[in-house]
Amino acid sequence: MNTPTCFSLNSTDDHVAHLVLNRPDAMNTMHPTFWRELDEVLTTLHNEGTARALVISSTGKHFSAGMSLDTFAGAIAMDDQSPEGRAAIFDLLTDMQATFTKIEALRCPVICAIQGGCIGGAVDMVTAACIRYATTDAFFCIQEINIGMVADVGTLQRLPKLIPFAVVKEMAYTGRRLPAAKALAYGLVNEVFDTPEAMLAAALQCAKEIASKPPVAIWGTKQAVTYARDHSVEDSLRQMGWLQGAIWSNAHVRESITAMKEKRTGQFTPLSALQSFKALG
Repeated sequence: MNTPTCFSLNSTDDHVAHLVLNRPDAMNTMHPTFWRELDEVLTTLHNEGTARALVISSTGKHFSAGMSLDTFAGAIAMDDQSPEGRAAIFDLLTDMQATFTKIEALRCPVICAIQGGCIGGAVDMVTAACIRYATTDAFFCIQEINIGMVADVGTLQRLPKLIPFAVVKEMAYTGRRLPAAKALAYGLVNEVFDTPEAMLAAALQCAKEIASKPPVAIWGTKQAVTYARDHSVEDSLRQMGWLQGAIWSNAHVRESITAMKEKRTGQFTPLSALQSFKALG
């Protein structure tokens, strides 16, 4: 993986990865390089399996102002003049959607720390995370309707699973800002903090706590919760039986209990690195 230009990526001794959006002068907007580098970072973290939790934070006044308007001015061609061109828009969006889906599918939990504006494509991104913390000045805006388009990279699909449907409709139809206090009341964010520093410290602490658990048990929990969101209770219970049978470890349970009694961090096997079948030839 090449060194990212839109992000900085750090890791800690506690097996926590920290991805920081680092273009504050541009309000951390999303242009083609952003998408490529984010996809590469997420793919690497997923395949390596060494990070047990990922924190995504930002720099500057706003978390992210969403898609760079320059993108619509020619960086990406959106041909609406022919059925063939419009069909290509479908495939382009599918590719972009897949990048944010990698956040949701990452083998470890993802925590977003959000200050200031979380606008347009940034809402698509943070709704794919597991946990969201925010500052008191944070706000969420489905900006796409304000520039004449439909939000198309995950917001309209994931946000209704997080907050009341009528609230989603109001945001999506009007483009109004949802302030942090209301986001907390609706359940979109887990907690609100007075300063970005306090928020980031809490996000990293939460990630550290997650990383102290058996990685495969965390993996299984994320699998089960995500599956249950989109399936019936009966189907989810059946999936849970197969999942638990696949990953159960007496050794992990004994180590967890012993570590609690001894007031120490448990020692657990990391997730296995993934291999690409295509790379083996």
